[in-house]
Amino acid sequence: MKCPFCGDQESKVVDSRHSEDGQSIRRRRECLNCQRRFTTYEIVESLPIIVVKRDGSRQSFDRNKIINSMMRAFDKRKVDAADLDRIATEIEQTIQNALEREISSDKIGEMVMERLKPLDEVAYIRFASIYHRFQDAQSFMQEISKFLKEK
Repeated sequence: MKCPFCGDQESKVVDSRHSEDGQSIRRRRECLNCQRRFTTYEIVESLPIIVVKRDGSRQSFDRNKIINSMMRAFDKRKVDAADLDRIATEIEQTIQNALEREISSDKIGEMVMERLKPLDEVAYIRFASIYHRFQDAQSFMQEISKFLKEK
């Protein structure tokens, strides 16, 4: 690590702590040349994820869109906001860990549905109705039947 005071490349770590948010590590360093101390922060680098929409357009991944779509599915139903945040975080981490830079919106929808199913059946069906774009009552009933068979 380059010393911000003298520019020397050699330093030693005096103290390390996790940041308050738990997303980075704070390191207190001491330059071996000038003996002055400085602080650095270490964070995990996340690569940008591109979502490929059904129409072929591309946009940056936004976890808030996942949370908002789940909130619509839970309209007038009890849900803990922490559960929705946990689900969005799980999905984001799964995508990051896959090391693919592009993912289809359909795949994201499937991940949301598989996590909603054990949390709330009604929210799952509501989300599925929007995700699958049901055009008539028959296709909606088929999804409900499929859901009941899997249960």
